[in-house]
Amino acid sequence: MRITLRMAAGVAASVLACATAHAGEHLFDSGFDHRNEGPYSDADAARFLTQATFGPTLAEIARLRAIGYNTWLAEQAAATPSRHRPYLEAQAAAGLDVYQNSRQEAWWLHAVRGQDQLRQRVAFALSELLVVSDQSGAIEGNPIAMANYYDLLVEGAFGNYRSLLEQVTLSPVMGHYLSMFKNRKPDTALGIRPDENYAREIMQLFSVGLVQLNMDGTVISSGGQPVPTYNQETIRGFAHVFTGWNWANCPTNNWEWCPSGPVDWPEPGWDAYWLQPMAPMAAYHASAGTKQLLVYPGVALPNGVLPAGGSAQSNLQAALDNVFNHPNVAPFIARHLIKRLVSSNPSPAYVGRVAAVFANNGLGARGDLGATVRAVLMDSEARILPTLASNRGKLREPLLRLTQLWRALDGRADDGRYREWNPEYSFGQAALRSPSVFNFFLPDYRPPGELSNLGLDAPEFQITTDTTIASVASALGAKVYWSWRGQGGQSPEDIVVDLGPEVALAHNPARLVDRYDLLFMGRTMSPFMFDTITGYISTMPNTNSGRRERVQNAIWLIQSSPEYAIER
Repeated sequence: MRITLRMAAGVAASVLACATAHAGEHLFDSGFDHRNEGPYSDADAARFLTQATFGPTLAEIARLRAIGYNTWLAEQAAATPSRHRPYLEAQAAAGLDVYQNSRQEAWWLHAVRGQDQLRQRVAFALSELLVVSDQSGAIEGNPIAMANYYDLLVEGAFGNYRSLLEQVTLSPVMGHYLSMFKNRKPDTALGIRPDENYAREIMQLFSVGLVQLNMDGTVISSGGQPVPTYNQETIRGFAHVFTGWNWANCPTNNWEWCPSGPVDWPEPGWDAYWLQPMAPMAAYHASAGTKQLLVYPGVALPNGVLPAGGSAQSNLQAALDNVFNHPNVAPFIARHLIKRLVSSNPSPAYVGRVAAVFANNGLGARGDLGATVRAVLMDSEARILPTLASNRGKLREPLLRLTQLWRALDGRADDGRYREWNPEYSFGQAALRSPSVFNFFLPDYRPPGELSNLGLDAPEFQITTDTTIASVASALGAKVYWSWRGQGGQSPEDIVVDLGPEVALAHNPARLVDRYDLLFMGRTMSPFMFDTITGYISTMPNTNSGRRERVQNAIWLIQSSPEYAIER
């Protein structure tokens, strides 16, 4: 049986290579001839769903095989967004206390049970690019505002990146996090100069990066050195642009103080001002003097210089256009999405194909994230199973290991809530809770040793320490060994997995392990690992409790294994 499965997967991969050679060129509403598009096996479907969702389920594997990639992608694009803020507002309306953990509940709920899986997965990827964190004192204690910010990413996941960049820029959450809120024009008498924080990060982290790139993401050099994308004068120019923004609906003559908001909100800090884009105050905007912005071939502003004058709004629009149209943005965003969804070390050709779609979606539009995501997922480099020698794939993020487990085994609480609070303690990360604007890990991080010597990026290894290796394995084991439905002594708020369907198969160890190879590894398990786990659980008695132990041990051995850790 095992040989047949391996041979079938190899044949499918060969056929898929031909069918998907130019997959990245297609948009959500177009694509292949459905007779050739795939997936051609359960393994192909499981790998795709591992990249495009928070984890495959048997039902979704079967459904994807029945309808094909194109229809699935079109359905996901059309699915109603599962927003996070309404969940918190419903809790507040019910008289429940709403804290930052309530926002985590909303994230788990939509990650595990949301029907708009692709949108939620892309929003999570964007949250690791357009970073804010409730670990910052500036925005700590405003969970509804944080949920509202995350909803910008959910709603913009398939929209235009230029629009999303503007929404993020004007969000009070981002304004507080990176100091654009109440950033004001120079005043020599008061010793005030514009804050440069957001000016620096919108370029370095959100759009163009530090060095100039070719369309395929490779670095442009001059004299053997990378060519910088911008300099301090550029930062200073953008810092002056990003002045004069305050709460919406503030009195025009009062910069420092605003009303706390409508009296019917639960308490100050959750007021409507946090949920509205920041608004300009002309008296505090640095309209005087020219401003040096980004310079690049074809730049609309002559030599990248924004003329003196203009309003806070018009100057902001010009500055965002200047950033968005920089040639680096296409490969920068393409590379980020590929790294978050598919592989830490994509080939330049793969980056170039995706960047080309970002630059032009086929209809003349730049920045179409929906088309870009489709190009990421349907490229031949994503769809063909990579060999071990190719160095493709990536280390699984800890949070995604738990969402995968819960989706595969119907993990849920009887009361419908997901009180998986403070996952950063066990898993080393939590949504919108990174220690800095640089996310939990740097995109180009290379751990010392073999990977660094080979020039291979491995971002997730930055949070892979002796401590987290043990804590993640322990936490995942606890979800299977102790938190299963029917164990007894559980309350309605406990999140438990359903082992019933699994135990029913456990009389056949090979079939059981193959099921988990499909769900957790897309049938990439080596014959050695397959035989080792099968042999081990076969030693357990074929009784009710013995079969349950077979299930628990098989799952935990897989999820704590090196082969599982690297997603291919």
